[in-house]
Amino acid sequence: MIMSLVNDKDIHHSLGKINGWTYINSSIKKVYTFDSYMDSIKFINLLATESEKANHHPDMVVGWCRIEIVYTSHDEGGVTATCLEMAKKADAIYLKN
Repeated sequence: MIMSLVNDKDIHHSLGKINGWTYINSSIKKVYTFDSYMDSIKFINLLATESEKANHHPDMVVGWCRIEIVYTSHDEGGVTATCLEMAKKADAIYLKN
């Protein structure tokens, strides 16, 4: 699937509609916090399933009750519409669980 980059203005506009995401170094990122380590692992597993479906995989940094998610398209060299859609899915998974 060929994806095209989203321009900076549109990225900032989109991020204004989803809470807590930041745009830095040609990527978008957010840190999620959890009540327990196992809650954070459950979140990762659910997000991994959605990432496989979309064939768009984030970088994930696991910490104690904390997960950092970073989306970028390595193929395109920046943020695509799929990155923004996956950010919304990550938020939905977090809020649901």
